[in-house]
Amino acid sequence: MVRSLTMDFLVGLLMLVFLGSAESGVGPSNSSSSFCTESKECLQFDLVCKTDEYEVRHYSPTRWVSTDAEAYFMGVGAAMAFRRLFQYITGANEGGVKIEMTAPVLVKIPEETKMWEPAVYTLSFLLPSAYQDNPPAPTNDKLYFTDMPDIDVYVRSYGGWMLSVTSRLHAHLLTKELQRAQASYNHTYHYGVGYDSPLKLLNRHNEVWYVAEGDPECLVPVETPAEPPTP
Repeated sequence: MVRSLTMDFLVGLLMLVFLGSAESGVGPSNSSSSFCTESKECLQFDLVCKTDEYEVRHYSPTRWVSTDAEAYFMGVGAAMAFRRLFQYITGANEGGVKIEMTAPVLVKIPEETKMWEPAVYTLSFLLPSAYQDNPPAPTNDKLYFTDMPDIDVYVRSYGGWMLSVTSRLHAHLLTKELQRAQASYNHTYHYGVGYDSPLKLLNRHNEVWYVAEGDPECLVPVETPAEPPTP
């Protein structure tokens, strides 16, 4: 009886540890679901399905440190916000804690922007697994924490640099495919997602994300029936 209770307790404890780590969504960069080459930890995902034009991924809940920047161009706003976030992880927080950089970096980009008006861009750094539950408070009041929920996203990947023009182009190409698939997604914003530091010149990896609404859609190519053999 005592042995049975002890085994049940140990199994339950192991399950709690497993669930706690799985829900964090942050893991080592050498895992199979990783495009990170310059950081120890990376945002993890489960691949739901894949077409020639996009992927559908599932992400578990994660916590990020974020800041907003108003600018006419995404690149300018992202640069302003990046400086604030980099100061946070290098010690501009309560306790002066040095926090390791993770990947990717998210830029939340509003869909409806006007050329003669600035837009508000939100840049977010993924908090390492050690700080997912209790991150040090920022000393800059323009920074805040964002809890990303359990989500499915439509993803289009591309190389090179994540600029305003390239981000908009690939967002447009992705929406065309999602419309063709009759997929439901959030039309008010998308994410520009970068995995590499500015110093990396080759083999860069960037993404565009749209958050799925309802069950995600993946188009499967329809095979042409084979013609019957000629008698």
